[in-house]
Amino acid sequence: MRSIGEMARDSGLGVSALRFYDRAGVLVPAWVDPASGYRWYAPEQLDEARLLVRLRRAGMPLADIRLVLAGWSGADTDLVRRLLQAHLRRLERGLDEARGEFSTLRALLDHRENPMTASPRTGTVRLSLPASALAAALDAVRFAAGKDPELPMLGGVLFDVEGDGLHVVATDRYRMAVARTDAVGHGGSREHVVVPAPLVDAMRALLADDGPARLAVEGDRVTLEAGERQASGQRLAHDFPDYRRLVQLPPGRRVVVDVPAFQRALESGPVRPAEEREPGRSARDVSVLATVADGTVTVCGDDDGDVDVDVDVDVDRSVDRVGVDRGFLLDALAAAGRDRLVLEFGAAPTAPLAIRRTDDEDTFSLLMPVRLDD
Repeated sequence: MRSIGEMARDSGLGVSALRFYDRAGVLVPAWVDPASGYRWYAPEQLDEARLLVRLRRAGMPLADIRLVLAGWSGADTDLVRRLLQAHLRRLERGLDEARGEFSTLRALLDHRENPMTASPRTGTVRLSLPASALAAALDAVRFAAGKDPELPMLGGVLFDVEGDGLHVVATDRYRMAVARTDAVGHGGSREHVVVPAPLVDAMRALLADDGPARLAVEGDRVTLEAGERQASGQRLAHDFPDYRRLVQLPPGRRVVVDVPAFQRALESGPVRPAEEREPGRSARDVSVLATVADGTVTVCGDDDGDVDVDVDVDVDRSVDRVGVDRGFLLDALAAAGRDRLVLEFGAAPTAPLAIRRTDDEDTFSLLMPVRLDD
């Protein structure tokens, strides 16, 4: 017999997923300890669990999975083949319908005006700001820049100049980081410049001193001067998504964490593999977080052994758990550069987790949640 932890390890299903499939009557343990409620699985159920993993990855509904597992364990291969073939036909129909919808969407996009893309980039931007302020802003967002060659517009940092302020923004779809700093010298309308990541890194290398930095954009060329040194290169010929819409989140529950303690809890605490893997991405370690009524944020485990991190605010009710990519969260904590940070949990486990500074509401990052189970 396998314990639920051993079954999770050997099958690739998380413990929470095994509990879910038990409640759904899909993969019921062979025996449940009447005293402790602990689940135990028969040896032959390992093959069923591995089959279940594959069927869920293929998007098969639970009702059909239940029938497939029943036919599998009963050696009814004809039933299993018919169910698999029927699901494959549904997927093919769905793919054909999706292609049709995307074709329509592309046609609609072709007919929309996009003056920023269609017009030549001949505008001029000049502004000045403290080198230390620009360095801090770039450090706060650089970690979130995208690397997907299919989305080149995300492969840099947006410099959004408006009035007396400069926002720098980076996102790879799974996380976003925003920082703002004051700037002077730009008296024109709002301007967007997407600076490629290598040029951003070259700019950051110039900002070791505390003197002024001067940013200039002339047509397609971006130049940063700091002291007697200069970094210059071509801007990306792409428009960046309107990040202002993406950060308009309803207020959530805010808890203040001691960052060094929280980092230790994440690094030593339990993780689980993501239930789903996006195409082209490697497997991820997922940390499961929750806030609880005694004023702590918890790094949740599969069973016992949760790790609590003290916070200094009172909370009066528990919320659902949220799963986040542990590496992404550690990157965001390090980039924020503070010993105390605010974690803002959304009203639902599907809402982004916000990491905010206690002294600067204009600098923050967002992490998209990872689905924990069905």
